Amino acid sequence: MTMEAQLVLKVDNTAARRLFLHKHALLEAPAGSSKGDDLLSLIHRIGFVQVDSINTVERAHHMILWSRRQSYRPKHLKRLLETDRTLFEHWTHDASIIPTEFFPYWHYRFQKSAETLQSRWRVWREAEYQQKLNLILKHIEENGPAGTSDVGKDEKRSKGGWWEWNPSKTALEYLWRTGQISVSRRENFQKLYDLTDRIIPEAHRSSKPTKEETIDWACNSAIDRLGFATPAEIAAYWDKLELSDVKQWCERALQRHELISVEIQPASDAKPKLSLARPQIEESLRNLSEPLQRIRILSPFDPALRDRKRAEFLFNFNYRIEIFVPEAKRQYGYYVFPVMEGDKLIGRIDMKREKTSGALVVKRFWPENDIRMGKGRINRLTSELERCTRFAGCSDLRFLPDWQG
Repeated sequence: MTMEAQLVLKVDNTAARRLFLHKHALLEAPAGSSKGDDLLSLIHRIGFVQVDSINTVERAHHMILWSRRQSYRPKHLKRLLETDRTLFEHWTHDASIIPTEFFPYWHYRFQKSAETLQSRWRVWREAEYQQKLNLILKHIEENGPAGTSDVGKDEKRSKGGWWEWNPSKTALEYLWRTGQISVSRRENFQKLYDLTDRIIPEAHRSSKPTKEETIDWACNSAIDRLGFATPAEIAAYWDKLELSDVKQWCERALQRHELISVEIQPASDAKPKLSLARPQIEESLRNLSEPLQRIRILSPFDPALRDRKRAEFLFNFNYRIEIFVPEAKRQYGYYVFPVMEGDKLIGRIDMKREKTSGALVVKRFWPENDIRMGKGRINRLTSELERCTRFAGCSDLRFLPDWQG
């Protein structure tokens, strides 16, 4: 049974965009409670929140949550992560904050990480390196949470291995990737690790789903958060499965009528994309509300934009981060924020919290080619920038003279 043989529905681009944004909590107003169980429920809904170190306005994970609940403040996340332990930090496609109830399905990733790392760097199998791992585990057990500065103060950086880290930094990363230690908290954004037994509640640690159960959970949870997807997009969502395993799961789901084939129309002149969706997709589309014509500023690492190809297909929005591009070759700026209005991405903005003045400085805004910046739209953008100013703890909002591109 092939996807083509089961094609039952064509979904126009507007409907597809709105369903996708609804799944990512970006269609409704960014209002309501943003702490405790309400914040946990929001993160559960979108699946994960990526963590990133760049802090031009506020760190990525905080911007992601603020764009959905503008009463959100960083202290609300800190409690769930460091006190309640209802969230944990680990790897999806990158370092992310994840509901702790999902932890059992990370055992498969731990196993695969150990196999991959040991095959890539055979030294991990040698007695000397095992001794290093054991010493670090013993140090953490006896002294509590530790970071690189606690276990590798006098070590020199390696000339090989992971990013030329010192041996203890590399060992900590290995222990974290393989699930033996977990992030306890961050201080100045540096990770402090503790034994996983002291971080993750026993009920979640002791549950160890099989590979097949993990594939089933990962695929189901991905399609439910994407609304519709190709097998490759399902595999990429958690970035933990082989594409061949996902394709087999999709075929079985089609045979069981748990999924149907749909044709998603693009935002540009690209070809339509054959995707999979739940049989209830038509009802879901009928129940979608009209988007508010409100402007939001998104993090470059927003879950809705993580898959750049998907974002370009759905929104005709070509976005690339240029932090590693030499300044003279940048098309826009070092760290440019996507700007959304309703269900469309209308531009990108370069802004930064200025340490000396305490102001949020807007350097430039580039509207998309088909976007006209009339008075109403400029006022809506300014209102969102004022809200962002307060969120970032800035004392003032300042525009450079040529900020409108």
